[in-house]
Amino acid sequence: MDSMFENDTICAVSTPSGVGGIAVIRVSGPESLMIADRIWRGKPLKDALSHTAHLGNIMDDENVDEPLDQAVATVFRGPNSFTGEDVVEFSVHGSKWIQRELVNLLIRKGCRLAEPGEFTRRAFASGKLDLAQAEAVADVIASSSRSAHRLASSQMRGVFSKNISSLRDELIRIASLLELELDFSEEDVEFASRDELTDMAQGLLRKISGLVASFSTGNALKEGVPVAIVGEPNVGKSTLLNRLLDDNRAIVSDIPGTTRDTIEDTVEIDGVLYRFIDTAGIRETADMVENLGIQRTLGAVSKARVVVWLVTPDLLPGMFKSLAGDILKHLPEDAKMIVAVNKIDKLDGVGDMDVVRQDVESLILSSLGGDNIADNRIKVAFISAGQGINIDELKELLKVCSGAEEASEVDMMVTNARHYEALLHAKESLKRVIDGINTGLSGDFIAQDLRETIHHLGTITGTITTSDLLQSIFENFCVGK
Repeated sequence: MDSMFENDTICAVSTPSGVGGIAVIRVSGPESLMIADRIWRGKPLKDALSHTAHLGNIMDDENVDEPLDQAVATVFRGPNSFTGEDVVEFSVHGSKWIQRELVNLLIRKGCRLAEPGEFTRRAFASGKLDLAQAEAVADVIASSSRSAHRLASSQMRGVFSKNISSLRDELIRIASLLELELDFSEEDVEFASRDELTDMAQGLLRKISGLVASFSTGNALKEGVPVAIVGEPNVGKSTLLNRLLDDNRAIVSDIPGTTRDTIEDTVEIDGVLYRFIDTAGIRETADMVENLGIQRTLGAVSKARVVVWLVTPDLLPGMFKSLAGDILKHLPEDAKMIVAVNKIDKLDGVGDMDVVRQDVESLILSSLGGDNIADNRIKVAFISAGQGINIDELKELLKVCSGAEEASEVDMMVTNARHYEALLHAKESLKRVIDGINTGLSGDFIAQDLRETIHHLGTITGTITTSDLLQSIFENFCVGK
C-alpha cells in the first residue's frame, strides 16, 4: 500500500459474501464521521460518543424520496478503535444490492475502497497490533476447529509476541555487554565472563529451539492433522474411515483392491481437525493401476503426522514384518503410528482374550523395532470398525499422537510459516554466537551474529519490517478485514 494513500478514508463490506440477515460496511479514516453524516438521517454521528450505536436511515442524494435502507451506525472514535482511527460501521440488511449501493454511495461522498487487509494494516501502523498479532487476525477468521481457534486467539492476544519480545530483550542485553567491551577494548575490560555469556546464549537457544520444534504440531493443528490409514487389502480401512467420519464416504467391498486411489476428508474430533486419508491396500500385485495406488499410499505415509496401520488377527504375522520395513522407511521422523488391530469381534471364542491381545501386541512391537517403542512413537489399539468397538479409545490415541493433547496444555505454539523461518534463522545465528564465544572469536564478529539474531526475531513482531514484507502479508487478507 502506497504511503500517499494511508491518510485516505476507506470503506468496504466486512462481512462474508452471500445473503444473510445483516451485513456490515466499515468506514475508517480521518473523515469517516464527516462522510458518514453526508448519507445519514438520524442523530449526527459527529456528535456521537465513542462505542455507541444509533438507529437511522441511509439516504442517497439521487433518490431523496426514500431511504436506501434503515440501518444501525456504530461509532468508534480513535484511538480507541480497531484501526486506531475514527471508525463508523453501518449494519444494514444483507441484500447484495444494498451492500453494493452503500459502498458506491460512500465512494461518491469521499471514501476510497479498502485494499485487502487494509483495516488490519492500519491497526498495525497505529500500534494497536504488532505484526504477529495482525497475522493472527487472519488465522482466527480462517480457524476451522477449536484447537486452531485457541492457538490463533492466543497469538492475537499477544502471548506469542510477548515471548518473542522477551527473547529479543535478553539478546539485546547480551549484545550491549559485548558492545561495551568493544568500546573499552583498549582498557581490556570484561563486563561479563565468557561462561556467563555462554550460559545466557544457550538458555535462549533452548527456548528458540523449543519454538522451532513446536511448528510441526502447531501447523498441523492449524491446517488439520494429516492421518493416513494404511494396511493390506480388506482389513477395513474404508470402513474405519466411514466410522470416523460418521458418513459413508468410501466404498466398502469384500473385493481386494477396491480402493485404487487416496480418499481424503476432514472431521473435527474433540476440538481438533483431522484430515483422514484412506489409501489403497498394500500388497504385491501385477496390476499397474493398483501399483500406482500403492505408491500414493506410501506418499501419504511420508506426509502424515499420524499413520493408522490397520491389521487383522488372521493376517498376522503374514506380511506384517515385510510391510513394517516399507511403512517405517516412509514414516517422517516427527510422525507417530497407531497399529490398530481390527475385527476383534471375530476373536470371540478363540481363547483367553487377554492372552490373545498380549500375543498380538508382542508380535507387533517386536516387528517394529525397540527404538520406536522406546521413543513412544508407536501405539497399539484393538478395535472393530464395523461394530464400532473401541473407536473412542482410537480417537484418544489420535489426540495423543497428533500432539493435540500436549497443545491443549500450552498457550504458545508456532503456527505461521514466516515465523518458523525467522526462528530457524535466529537459531542458526545464535549457534554461531555460542561457537564464537567458545572458540575465543573476536567480539566484533560475535556482536554481528547477535545483531543478526535480534534482527530475525524483530521481523516476527514487525519491530523490523519492510514495505515489501507488509505487502506480501496483507495482500492475502480479505477485503474488509
